Amino acid sequence: MSDFEASFSLPGSAELSTEPKSRRETGRETEVSKDNEMTEFVDAEETTSGTNIINSSEERKEDEEESEGRVVFANCPEKHVERDYDGNQIRTSRYTWYTFLPINLFEQFQRIANAYFLVLLILQVIPQISSLNPVSTVVPLALVLSATAIKDGYDDIVRHRSDREINCRMARVLRRDGLVTVQWSDVVVGDVLEVNNNDFIAADLLLLASSEENDLCYIETAELDGETNLKVRQALAETAAERGNFENFEGVICCEPPNNKLDRFDGRLEWKGKTYSLNNENMLLRGCRLRNTRKIHGLVIFAGHDTKLMQNSGKAPFKRTGIDRLMNLLVAMIFVILFVLCLICAVASSLWEASQGDDFQVYLPWQFNSSHAIATLQFFSYLIVMNTLVPISLYVSVEIIRLGLSWLIDWDVKMYHRESDTPAKARTTTLNEELGQIQYIFSDKTGTLTQNVMTFHMCSIGGKIYGEASKETEPKPVDFSFNENSDSDFVFYDEKLFTKFLDADPDVVNFFQLISLCHTVMPEVSEVNGKRKIIYQAQSPDEGALVSAAKNFGMTFLKREQSDIILEVHSQKGKSEERFELLAILDFDNVRKRMSVIARGPLPSKRIQILCKGADSAIFERLAPEEKENTATVLEHLHVFATEGLRTLCLASRDVSEEEWEIWKAKHHEASTSTVNRDEKLSDVYEEMEKNFKLLGVTAVEDKLQDGVPEAIARLAHAAIKIWVLTGDKEETAINIGYSCRLLTPQMKDPLIMRGRDKKTVKASLEEFHKTITDELRRAKGLAQGEDVADCPVDSSGFEREGVDVTDGIGDDEPSFALVVNGFSLTYALEDDLKDLFFKTASLCKAVICCRVTPLQKAEVVKLVKKKANAITLAIGDGANDVSMIKAAHIGVGISGKEGRQAVLSSDYSLAQFRYLERLLLIHGRWSYMRMAKFLTYFFYKNFAFTVCQFWYAWFCAFSAQTVYDDWFITLYNVIFTSLPVLALGIFEQDIPEEKCLRYPKLYVPGQQNRLFNKKIFLMSLLYGALASAGLFFIGYGFFSDSIDSNGRDSSGVDVFGDALAGTLVFVVNFQIGLETFYWTWLSHFFTWGSIAAWFAFMFVLYGPGLSSLFPAIFPSGATAPYVCSLTQFWLFLFVALAVCLAVTVTVKYLFSVFSPTLIELVRKDHGLECYTCAKSIVQAEAPVAPATPRVERQSTIRGTGYAFSQEPGFGSMIMDGRLSVMASRDEEDVDSIGPIVT
Repeated sequence: MSDFEASFSLPGSAELSTEPKSRRETGRETEVSKDNEMTEFVDAEETTSGTNIINSSEERKEDEEESEGRVVFANCPEKHVERDYDGNQIRTSRYTWYTFLPINLFEQFQRIANAYFLVLLILQVIPQISSLNPVSTVVPLALVLSATAIKDGYDDIVRHRSDREINCRMARVLRRDGLVTVQWSDVVVGDVLEVNNNDFIAADLLLLASSEENDLCYIETAELDGETNLKVRQALAETAAERGNFENFEGVICCEPPNNKLDRFDGRLEWKGKTYSLNNENMLLRGCRLRNTRKIHGLVIFAGHDTKLMQNSGKAPFKRTGIDRLMNLLVAMIFVILFVLCLICAVASSLWEASQGDDFQVYLPWQFNSSHAIATLQFFSYLIVMNTLVPISLYVSVEIIRLGLSWLIDWDVKMYHRESDTPAKARTTTLNEELGQIQYIFSDKTGTLTQNVMTFHMCSIGGKIYGEASKETEPKPVDFSFNENSDSDFVFYDEKLFTKFLDADPDVVNFFQLISLCHTVMPEVSEVNGKRKIIYQAQSPDEGALVSAAKNFGMTFLKREQSDIILEVHSQKGKSEERFELLAILDFDNVRKRMSVIARGPLPSKRIQILCKGADSAIFERLAPEEKENTATVLEHLHVFATEGLRTLCLASRDVSEEEWEIWKAKHHEASTSTVNRDEKLSDVYEEMEKNFKLLGVTAVEDKLQDGVPEAIARLAHAAIKIWVLTGDKEETAINIGYSCRLLTPQMKDPLIMRGRDKKTVKASLEEFHKTITDELRRAKGLAQGEDVADCPVDSSGFEREGVDVTDGIGDDEPSFALVVNGFSLTYALEDDLKDLFFKTASLCKAVICCRVTPLQKAEVVKLVKKKANAITLAIGDGANDVSMIKAAHIGVGISGKEGRQAVLSSDYSLAQFRYLERLLLIHGRWSYMRMAKFLTYFFYKNFAFTVCQFWYAWFCAFSAQTVYDDWFITLYNVIFTSLPVLALGIFEQDIPEEKCLRYPKLYVPGQQNRLFNKKIFLMSLLYGALASAGLFFIGYGFFSDSIDSNGRDSSGVDVFGDALAGTLVFVVNFQIGLETFYWTWLSHFFTWGSIAAWFAFMFVLYGPGLSSLFPAIFPSGATAPYVCSLTQFWLFLFVALAVCLAVTVTVKYLFSVFSPTLIELVRKDHGLECYTCAKSIVQAEAPVAPATPRVERQSTIRGTGYAFSQEPGFGSMIMDGRLSVMASRDEEDVDSIGPIVT
């Protein structure tokens, strides 16, 4: 950090106050000498010394300062002119009305295919080269450019409208002459804005004052980070006191430069000779919406593209599918083939001109006396004639198909979640076929596999477990009806705990008292049907579940008043209110793994306690020495809870003397107001207080699996997809959830667990695990020592030998392994010298679970597998901590869960539930890949069948670059006659019904292995197209060579032959696509047979007697259409060509299906089951039934706990400052407006 940055950089998330509001008016200020009036920013060197402050008359080096920080002068926009701060107008559009055409065309001609056809168009206007009318290139090129331009233009119009709507929103600005209304685009840095309830925030504002108590305001950040729960911000008490005089406010804000960190702001306010630290709790960011607050005033710090919202609006990583990359390579191969064909024709032309050209100058006059010069011209001429070999419409057709496939995903009612009214959504149109090629799935656990709906399930108090339902009798839930605050849906199965609470058992009362006091939950009390209803707005689902459980038992957290907490307590004697003074909150963070509160009470008692909850590792090491000797029983209980898959927290407390409190309070105040290393100092102070605890008990909260998760995972695993779970939960919790959801199965060996905390141990564990796995697999496969366990023979159908699972070399009857890695070990395993060994070991396992991992580690694991396995990966999660891995994977899927929508906003596809992933991959993904593969195979086939006929004709026209087809047919072939059937095939085709896709998951494997479309299949389609063109041309030549019609006239003219060849070609390629189609819709019929009908219409309209007589220059062929259709030779040619071409296709398909059937063919035909081999293949491909797995305790050697804490840091300071107290009562109708709640 530079000296300049150090002068104002203040950690913004850890500041706490130990005093109530009435005693902290000046708690956040630092006195500055009155002689040094603070109106300008501090120079770096002078700030470091701390002795000088710049006066208002002093000039500073603006360019140097702005590179490191920002200075904002309130109500003085003229001082910002030279600093060139961004205005508040935003622009996300790419074009204007006058730049659209040149920029869009420039962008489109950067594609090699478009640039190639532009060059051809230029060549076609040279008469010495071209024998084709330029219209044959202009029309398809114009259609492609126009279609793309229309799409780009429409997208940009939408962006323009969005920009205009936002920029034209109205804001109220306080100016010297009063309150004025301006557009958002006219707001500038330094303005003071007035914002009313439900208004959007126009720019990044420093909150100056609020109309609510304690100058609090509530904001919704859904547009910013996708989270719908309300957040709280508070103004400084000193600025709030200026309410009504903000047009004369002259403070100076010195802060960080524009950045994209949504959760952090460092700066300070210089005003009236004093300095006030600023952090993120004082900021309102652009895109937020004011809620439940009548009015606020704020100072514009960042505007326009400098705001954090716009700084986070960078481009998402560009993702391309493997088929995209392959298509580019194939197009390059087609270019090479085209140049070779043109070169052959040019060389042949040179030889023919040299040997016989002189005798044919009447027909082909020489333009040059050199045969080499003529050959050079002919090379370019044939480049034009055979230009259709390069598929100009390929990319447009692919985009249309992808758009259609995306719509099918959006419209799938079987992926619609009725309870949350959430459909599946394809947020991109470019990755659909890759859904059918997934080999690795990386999944979060909480909220993705589980519901993220926490319920208080069990607990341990005084060495006893409560909450276990009796196995001998039918469990009976506790009756909480006596408690008017209880929830009807709360269920607990142990009457003994409830009885002890009502009897005021000290251990039980202290247990629930700690739960009711140690939290950051906000209560809202409302009247519903004349009955009081308490709703808890919890930042963490775990906290909400615990506080709600205490409420149901009778220890109700009622409200906060300033620094006090009021509880309503039920007992056998009735109910009473207890008041506790909240002295301090020691906030939670991921390093501490605990939170504590210091409270006095119940008042008027002067007793002070510190109450703490957190991970077992964090609590046990802070227990009093006599307590540590009695932890064995609690450890056993923690193990029981973990094996049940429950999330646990340990609770502990101790008494604090008044003297100790006063000394610690002074240290805490000093640390919390420090401007240097504040976080570290606070942590040290916390450690002094959090010690010598007495253990009160353990809570066990259940996070239930989502519906259908075990079945989905079983099918996905049977489809040879490897599933890795990357979670922040404890090892035992993750393992037992793994068993519950069938990621881990009883048939597997006990999980291999890597718990190393140093590099040497991790390396030794990996080497041992790798050797264990490979030795077991070699023995099972009968392989020799040193032979690769992944070397398995592959049969002709693309599947490995019988009984062997596909892609991973592990058979159904062979030992299978699971690897469990904790966060410490993963840190070392991902280092450069160990990551290869880690991947080799993990890739041999059926399942991998990584516990206690950070968001960055999640992304690193995904990137490692992408690089080492060269496999298609998918990441799925529901929270902001999953965004990094979602962006790192080939495909990211966001779950619309309870942790906001940030994962959805960063994803390529969004689903409401994990179980829908099964349908997304095994049905939509598999079909999308199959459809795209069929489309590409047929597309290249029809183009070669069409174009190579020109090559054959070259040998019969003296290599003169004449065309066998009419110019109009060349123009419309890929536009009308063959375009729509292939689009219908690419969007609607189904090789097998959807129920069989789910029943036989191994049908998914060909996509993983790229077996439906690859370089080999591409070359085969080119060869088949070339053979089809040869058959068509030479069969037609045989019928029309020296032929006469029924009237004895010559019918062997090139016009007649060309039209007959064109018509037969249209019939053959459209019948060919009929053979490839298994699923016929009315659109498929309409497009296929309509394309053939379109050729007849084309012939009779364009080449009928009408147009040829009216426009002979454009349609010179005369009335050839009726004439060609009247010829017996044409119909014989059509019948024979169809019979030959289709017979070859049918024969080849039949021979392959009999002698080398694929699994798809076996599944498609029922009679395949009559054959033993076929039956065994199908049985192996069929998914096992995966019943919902009840939670059961496994007898295992694995020991551990299931700690999980999802609370975010930072709420403690707001509560202690009086910023969070009981929310204002609202009517029943208003309850829904406050965001997610836990009851």
